Amino acid sequence: MPFPVSKVLLVKFSYAMLPDYPVAESLESIRLADDLGFHACYAADETWHKDLWLLFAAAAGRTERIRLGPSVSPVTLREPTLIAQALATLDELTGGRAEGVLSSGNFGLLAQYRIDWARTKPLSRVKEALQVMRTFLDEGAITHEGEFFSYDGLFTFARPVQERMPLKLGAMRGPKSFEAAGELSDGCHHALSYTREAYEYAVRHIRAGAERAGKDWRSLDIGAWVVFATGPDSAVAKEAARSMVGIYASSMPEEQLLRNGVDPAELKPVIEAIAAGDLARGIELTSPQVAERLSIAGTPEECLDKIQRDIAPTGVNHMICAITDRTMVKAFTGRDLTDAADVNTQLRLISERIMPAFA
Repeated sequence: MPFPVSKVLLVKFSYAMLPDYPVAESLESIRLADDLGFHACYAADETWHKDLWLLFAAAAGRTERIRLGPSVSPVTLREPTLIAQALATLDELTGGRAEGVLSSGNFGLLAQYRIDWARTKPLSRVKEALQVMRTFLDEGAITHEGEFFSYDGLFTFARPVQERMPLKLGAMRGPKSFEAAGELSDGCHHALSYTREAYEYAVRHIRAGAERAGKDWRSLDIGAWVVFATGPDSAVAKEAARSMVGIYASSMPEEQLLRNGVDPAELKPVIEAIAAGDLARGIELTSPQVAERLSIAGTPEECLDKIQRDIAPTGVNHMICAITDRTMVKAFTGRDLTDAADVNTQLRLISERIMPAFA
């Protein structure tokens, strides 16, 4: 069951970055997020972007409180003991502020590696990888004979500072992935949902998995990873989000689109245009109505209203804001939205005008 709306809702906020900016700018944004009290900074562990592990290693000595790690790291492409090694090293560098979110990987990226994700048994692979990483992080050695991964006395001197390194799962389609996250991991980052129906569905299955394992589901990190754009001009922020919605929505399963009130047939021409490399046409075909449904965008007050109305009451306790700004839109689409607020301005607006409502 979702929390009653009248309950005081405690939600932490994190910054999800695509590490595609000049490194110096990314480091400055991470430092600012740390100063502003953001819970974590996450980045996608994907070949398309700059290497998050090197970036976060550089950020470790420039920050004091903010947590750092991948959301998500793909166990189809990156061997799980190597993810564990990197996390443990990052944990030492940050003094115990590292954490990881795992998934099978971005299906579009896997296709470019000529990997047919459907043949990889994605959920089974992720579950075994999680078990491997938990053992390797907790014990520093592993002997394991599995379906996907096998080891004979493998050991490491890379040891985390934290007594228990948080490991979570990324999930979109459900229900089995949500239940696995609740049962086996420390939480779930659910990407690209925006409606109460979608989050009630996810939380219901996360809770079922947690209760199967005898855990209190409220103790888990239940994160909403969302396309986010804010600024003083509502129309400009929404246009920035619209520029990116189709790119992100192309990875959403049909079941998830329906839970977010979007007919997959309506989005099909957008996805086809983007797949053909015609981003301009994809943006043109993304209606403002679809963009509104598949993003959180507008003034800070509009964004706050949507979070309070549709997301926080469901049991989500973590907003993970994938901030879209002028630089990101231009890099991905070639469009130059000169009036769109930059990342640092948006971080300040979230801190000053949205986060206090959930403190």
